[in-house]
Amino acid sequence: MRKLTGKARAYPWGSRELIPRLRGEEPADRPVAELWYGAHPAEPSLVDGEGVELDRLIAADPEAALGERVAERFGGRLPFLVKFLAAAEPLSLQAHPTTAQARAGFARENDEGIALDAPNRNYKDDSHKPELIIALTEFRAMVGFRPVDETLELFAAIDCPEAERYVGMLEPGDDADSGLRGLFTTWITIPGSRRRELIDAIVARLEGLRGRGDWIGAVACEVIALQERYPGDVGVLGALLLNHVTLNPGEAAYLEAGQLHAYVSGLGVEVQANSDNVLRGGLTAKYVDVPELVHVLDFRPLAEPRVAATDCGSYPVPAAEFSVRHLDGSAGEARFEIDGPVIAACSAGEVEIATAAGERLSLSAGQAAWLAADEGSATLAGDGEAFWVTC
Repeated sequence: MRKLTGKARAYPWGSRELIPRLRGEEPADRPVAELWYGAHPAEPSLVDGEGVELDRLIAADPEAALGERVAERFGGRLPFLVKFLAAAEPLSLQAHPTTAQARAGFARENDEGIALDAPNRNYKDDSHKPELIIALTEFRAMVGFRPVDETLELFAAIDCPEAERYVGMLEPGDDADSGLRGLFTTWITIPGSRRRELIDAIVARLEGLRGRGDWIGAVACEVIALQERYPGDVGVLGALLLNHVTLNPGEAAYLEAGQLHAYVSGLGVEVQANSDNVLRGGLTAKYVDVPELVHVLDFRPLAEPRVAATDCGSYPVPAAEFSVRHLDGSAGEARFEIDGPVIAACSAGEVEIATAAGERLSLSAGQAAWLAADEGSATLAGDGEAFWVTC
């Protein structure tokens, strides 16, 4: 068992306060968007006391680090990545590929000679990226295409003549994904001047809805705010089609490959497959590849993106790469049998982890520990909270 030193990423949408405040520090000089704990080759964590990065430690003895089961299934690589994510402004409108799409895209861009750190690189690795976001503060997000009947209700309230010809593409029922594909594809390919005129007309109508106390009023406020930050951006139109959710601390949302989304604000713990593949469609100054985004998108409506925790704090999701359990140390000691790799991340207060070999390690908020599969068992206790991530 070893403490990990996470790698921070300073994207413009990040917060100067949320992650430093979590760690009991003063606000940073620049945005701290993410703090990575894992073994992704782009930002592997440093294993304290070993003087080595986690991906190299695992590569030295994959079976001991991951266990025979995980090492064989995932090619000797840690299959998950844990992040603290802090958004002060919306992230880009984005989606992630399936495994087959990631492998094909990664190989294609390698063959084309596109450097891994090139700004026009879509595929940084050959993995898909299912992800679970768990709120630590109030966390706002746009996740997955909203059911079509609700989107039709939204546009009926907007009552914008300029939008009618487009909204007519939507069909509820079995053809919902076909209608959403047609509408979204049309919106992201219309000429810029016509797109800006359409957005201006819709936003003018939304101004009259922002005072409503229902979900339509909340969507109106969010879309107006996006237009103010990214005027005329296609992501403003995309936001009209997505589920807008607000997660309270401990609540979570899960996204499979191909589901369009953008996190808006708040602090959370993100657990995902060990990938950095992102296809962007708007709300960003970064590279946007519209054809590739449409290629990976899943246009099936997502009726409920939220995932409720079980009584024991687990979040049931279908991802093979990870399982997550939220632990409240004040509820008493929790004991674990370990047969795979573990990253334990403290999210509040302090917790202590003790292994069967007698090692003890204390973590405070914002810190994380690595436990190899050969540890056997461990207990976690203390007055804080933590997330136990394994495979």
